[in-house]
Amino acid sequence: MTRTPLRPLARILAARAKGENPDHIERENIRLRAEATRARAQNRAAGRLLILGVAFFAAFSLIGARMGLLAASEPMEPRSAASGTEISALRADITDRNGRMLATNLSTYALYAHPKQMIDPARVAQQLSGIFPDMNAADMERRFTDGRSFLWLRKRLSPEQMQAVHDIGDPGLLFGPRDMRLYPNGALAAHVLGGSSFGAEGVNSAEVIGTAGVERALDARLRDPALASQPLALSIDITLQSAIREVLGAGMQMMNAKGATAILLDAHNGEVLSLISLPDFDPNDRPNPLVKGDPADSPLFNRAVQGVYELGSTYKIFTTAQALEMGLVNPETMVDANAPMKWGKFTIKEFQNHNYGPLLSVTDVIVKSSNVGTAKLALQITGDKQRAFLESLGLFVPTPLELTEAPGAAPLVPKRWSDITTITASYGHGIAASPMHLAAAYATIANGGVSIPPTLLRRPVPPAGTRIMSETTARQSVAMLRDVVTRGTASLGDVEGYEVAGKTGTADKPRPSGGYYNDRVVNTFASIFPASAPQYVLVVTLDEPVETSGPTPRRTAGWTAVPVAAEIIDRVAPLMGLRPRIETLPATAVSASGN
Repeated sequence: MTRTPLRPLARILAARAKGENPDHIERENIRLRAEATRARAQNRAAGRLLILGVAFFAAFSLIGARMGLLAASEPMEPRSAASGTEISALRADITDRNGRMLATNLSTYALYAHPKQMIDPARVAQQLSGIFPDMNAADMERRFTDGRSFLWLRKRLSPEQMQAVHDIGDPGLLFGPRDMRLYPNGALAAHVLGGSSFGAEGVNSAEVIGTAGVERALDARLRDPALASQPLALSIDITLQSAIREVLGAGMQMMNAKGATAILLDAHNGEVLSLISLPDFDPNDRPNPLVKGDPADSPLFNRAVQGVYELGSTYKIFTTAQALEMGLVNPETMVDANAPMKWGKFTIKEFQNHNYGPLLSVTDVIVKSSNVGTAKLALQITGDKQRAFLESLGLFVPTPLELTEAPGAAPLVPKRWSDITTITASYGHGIAASPMHLAAAYATIANGGVSIPPTLLRRPVPPAGTRIMSETTARQSVAMLRDVVTRGTASLGDVEGYEVAGKTGTADKPRPSGGYYNDRVVNTFASIFPASAPQYVLVVTLDEPVETSGPTPRRTAGWTAVPVAAEIIDRVAPLMGLRPRIETLPATAVSASGN
């Protein structure tokens, strides 16, 4: 920038030549510069005032326009705004196969407090403890006065509780609307449904999420906004569920068992019509998990799926079916059943040291539940083929059932399949699976040799399935199982008119420290009915039962699980529309004391 001097030399020299005072030139230049600076400042101030005026005009115009818009709009209740993702409380209903409600949503309210807004915290705490007995008045008063500004008091309120709290009349007690999950049948389908709880929560809404069972396994489907109006239809029939639960509970009590489970399965499409595990719980008030001790002692434990047991002689039909399928034997083939059987350092015995030999037909191996006869058949099959066959029946992997507990209940399978493993696995020892595994495997036999995965969802069209054995083998196997009921170890399971076929299984319970208990067993009866046209599979398992009506305690499945299963079939068969078929059977004296 070029600087103009206050005393320009040319003008100074000219002024001196004329005899004028040069100082006047400097003062004049100072004046001119001051006027120019003042003019520029005025221009800038005028520009700023103009911009500010325009800004104020625009702001007041916007406010005026907004006020006019609000004045012209319909009045609405104000909505509270919150940062973050909006909480969705949508959740689809769950119904049984006939559309009857199993789980739905109920509009209710939560109770929370703003302690700093309370007028009389001591009075509020005292009156709340009267409404909610689990609240301690002294503890609540301490929490109301410790300086916090927000406090959850109750996540769910009944209408009566809400009215009682409202009558307290303190401005520090507030209600927030929300949906809760309601199970109108209580404990009736507890282990199927599982239960739910709250996920993300706000004072005006809460997210309902599944915690167990179907609610958790199918949580994404139930929370899908596009499907919220479409109920999830299960395969369960609530009428059958109620009848079976009643009979199973009574049988569990009569047999002095610590637990019980029953599974009713449609063999043709894999639909689970009923699934009961006792003891159970009310999913409306789901208890807390056990923190110590045996998880199986908790009512939350689903014995049908999570209970992985040695299922004993129920496995024998798999051995004979494979031998039939391989063409090694037919139902009349005689098998060496001379007991006891020595194999290396091991001795294979029969129940109560019986000897059913020296020879038994393949059918009688099943009817009498011969360990030795079954072991001889398994050695003919060979271990590798036996393992592959059991694996094809789904007995080595978790069941694909739509329960969150199912994937974690893997069968216990020996890592090394030696000859002695081949022998013991043939009669259901040294290998463990759940009652649901057993039901699915028996369904393969019942439906003509095709394996169909079980499901808790309604299946309008059954899947194709995988053929495991021929129809002839399956039919012969059902006939042998029918003989077990008419003249074998399951004679107490014969329900007149319904042609029950099945196999008993009595297995000693393993000790946590190794070995087996002498007086604790898991008893199972796996049945198929009606035998002439197999359609349904029923598996009943009792944990540590003992039948005490006689002079000595009896712990075998023939005396415990079988009569309970027979009572269930007698109760539910008419409910399923099965018409009894009158049979003429020869009179036989059959013992029910076998395994």
